[in-house]
Amino acid sequence: MAASGSHVQVKLFTKQSQYSVPDAPFSVPDNVGPKELNSLVNSLLKESTTYISSLIEFDFLINGEFLKVPLQQRIQEKNIPAETVIEIEYIERNPAPQPEDSLIHNDWVSCLEGSLQYILSGCYDNTIHLWTTKGESLTIIPGHSAPVKCVSWIDLTEENPVGQFVSGSHDQTLLLWQWHRDTNEVDCICVCRGHAASVDCVSVDKTGKRFCSGSWDSLLKLWSTDSDSTCVIPENEERPLKKKKTDAPKIPSRVPLLTLSGHTEGVSSVSWLDDSTLCSASWDHTIKLWDMEQAQVKSSIQGSKVFLDLSFSPLNQLIVTGSADRHVRLWDHRTSEGAIVKCSFTSHRGWVSGVAWSPSNSNTFISGSYDMIVKLWDVRSPKAPLYNLTGHDDKILAVDWSVPDLLLSGGADNHLKIFQHKEFTG
Repeated sequence: MAASGSHVQVKLFTKQSQYSVPDAPFSVPDNVGPKELNSLVNSLLKESTTYISSLIEFDFLINGEFLKVPLQQRIQEKNIPAETVIEIEYIERNPAPQPEDSLIHNDWVSCLEGSLQYILSGCYDNTIHLWTTKGESLTIIPGHSAPVKCVSWIDLTEENPVGQFVSGSHDQTLLLWQWHRDTNEVDCICVCRGHAASVDCVSVDKTGKRFCSGSWDSLLKLWSTDSDSTCVIPENEERPLKKKKTDAPKIPSRVPLLTLSGHTEGVSSVSWLDDSTLCSASWDHTIKLWDMEQAQVKSSIQGSKVFLDLSFSPLNQLIVTGSADRHVRLWDHRTSEGAIVKCSFTSHRGWVSGVAWSPSNSNTFISGSYDMIVKLWDVRSPKAPLYNLTGHDDKILAVDWSVPDLLLSGGADNHLKIFQHKEFTG
């Protein structure tokens, strides 16, 4: 154990070349913390010719983990020998997310997803809302006969004037929609029928040609987005030989391409890992990975409590989950030996209802909880979140981070909250 008032040798380095300092070792008191190290780096930068006049806030990492305590404590925790030159990486600190807008609905906001400059949200009043990221309401879409539980963009590009999205509902159906951006008109082009209970989650694959739904009936179903896909006349309905001009056109129904059974309770979340692998989470305490070419489970991960949501990051190939035991967990589905839980993040005081990875940073994700708080996490800081985002007055039901600079959350207070967040990924 280092004696009080003793010094240690540290070597400071960064991958952000604009903030580089001399790489010679420095002798510093062993009780310094992030605040003192921040002052040291800024003083060194001030002496350089490339120094930017404003004070820069930095975070510090030792062996890939943020330093949040005095250096002496970390030395003791990790049993670092006194003669070691401790290498400390520093990175520019991400600023706190700023409240941008609060979009009011008539009932609980149960699901949401952003894309480009637009946001979809589903509501317990049976409607879907379409917004701009600036908070402008574009349209409110009726169609379901029960609360909307999931929404997802299928095809939305700057070049194509027609966007496509899907919604799932407690009414046991999924609706396929087309949005004509020029006229702001929305058409329901197909009803997907086959589930026997509430459709609680949906995920579209990267090609935009297929999507998978999960339901309280414990089943997963695969569907086609192709407008030429086989459709059927709704059950107990006959197509008239002649349709009167006053008759509203019947919306064709679609049957699933495939049904997957394996869960024993409701499916709460589903996500494509690649073109042939699907991941699902369930109230039966399991996460399952599916081989979609063979239409079977290829592995199953046993948890201890109900899984309420999962999010997969293509940047790091890791899965993060939220559970009813208030914990957020990080999983490596590729691990065949030993513990596949890489880390647990414990800070919420209620069920963790939503999780979402950053689309541009492999280290950061958000979680939302029944405790009314959204937390911004970094995998290099497992003991405490980077920031707590407040503002909701009731439990949070869903979070989304599809648009890089926007953190979205929806809750039982009838609000969709938008937080602006600028990430430094260098």
